Amino acid sequence: MTGKHDPCCEGAGSPASPRLWTVDEHLADVLAAVAPLPPIELQLLDAQGCRLAEDVRAADDLPPFDNSSMDGYALRTADTVRATEQYPSVLAVVGDIAAGAADLPKVGPGQAARIMTGAPVPPGAEAVAPVEWTDGGTGTGLAADAMGAPVADEEVRVLRPVAEGAHIRRRGSDVTAGDTVLEAGTVLGPTQLGLLAAIGRGTVKVAPRPRVVVLSTGSELVQPGEAAGPGRIHDSNSFTLTAAATAAGAVAFRVGGVPDEADTLRAVLEDQLGRADLIVTSGGVSVGAYDVVKEVFADYGGVARGGAAGFSFRRLRMQPGKPQGFGRIGGGPGVPLLALPGNPVSAYISFELFVRPVIRTMLGAPDVHRPVVRAATTAALRSPAGRRQFLRGRYDPAAGTVSPVGGEGSHLVGALARADCLITVPEDTTALPAGSAVDVVLLTD
Repeated sequence: MTGKHDPCCEGAGSPASPRLWTVDEHLADVLAAVAPLPPIELQLLDAQGCRLAEDVRAADDLPPFDNSSMDGYALRTADTVRATEQYPSVLAVVGDIAAGAADLPKVGPGQAARIMTGAPVPPGAEAVAPVEWTDGGTGTGLAADAMGAPVADEEVRVLRPVAEGAHIRRRGSDVTAGDTVLEAGTVLGPTQLGLLAAIGRGTVKVAPRPRVVVLSTGSELVQPGEAAGPGRIHDSNSFTLTAAATAAGAVAFRVGGVPDEADTLRAVLEDQLGRADLIVTSGGVSVGAYDVVKEVFADYGGVARGGAAGFSFRRLRMQPGKPQGFGRIGGGPGVPLLALPGNPVSAYISFELFVRPVIRTMLGAPDVHRPVVRAATTAALRSPAGRRQFLRGRYDPAAGTVSPVGGEGSHLVGALARADCLITVPEDTTALPAGSAVDVVLLTD
């Protein structure tokens, strides 16, 4: 792991450092340690939601041949110049052409071929008369002469003139061979995947979605659907953070609550390393007596340097979310791991500020950070000195205002669920009157 770790920073198993990192310092340090994942070739449906790693050019024209846009009759336009409902042009039907047909009849003067939508236009034909412009054809079909050549005993009456090229989709009218149809960086959604299939691409090179393993720690945690019991709470962090990782573009795997047992946590981490590009934990990063996360991460060494595995804990000048952990675990260069606080609001805000940018960086996305706007607060705000405060809020873009939601407590998940933004109060500000302009971090995708 690379980055600007301070030598006096608190390493795993070391005494607490007096240093407090700023939010910006910690974010820069985290982002310096990650990079976009190497591109891989994927089948089309597996590539949905991924970002193209290269320009895609069409090998052939699209459509690849002239074809009919209507059910009707392929014909020569000169044969319909004087056609009216009273005096229709009567043409001999020389064949039927279905979509996918390869053996096409030739259309000569006074002739037409019945054609289906999407079928190739036969040689000699210059336009297609929709079936609604005809009498639908009469007769018993096709016969053959003594030599086996087709002889038409069916006729069609065309009731109006047909212009040259009418109802024909020309070869290359959508895409020309050699065209760049999708540029590198394009996110592949349903229509983009359809285009790739249409030009014959079965696979595509993309920036893969990072695989993010999310686990929460704490012996007090009970899974939703189970009775909590005295002193127990339901695990919400792993659900919140797994959903947030998915929304950020990752392939997220949720691991249920891990008890405060060092051996158990160690075993879970070792088990998850094989499928993780990033691991996110919540809980166990404070100074509590039972915070086994620090004990376990001590196994991976102190401050990481030069891309090597290692781990460090630090305190930030922010509220909520002061305690944070960051480093790499596992063999070789290791897997990046961000250890977040256990309080639900602290965990989620820490995710938005630090983990989401990591995921977006791994994706190679241009929009690494959430958008920030300026708005006037509808209420007076207070903040502790020396801390960057992140308050939950509701943003009104029409009015240009933002309103706090709930209190400052890091356990208030009800208020968090109603918020669509974070109100930022700078470190050097302890109070702001209503109407003050503040930075607002928008949380909606």
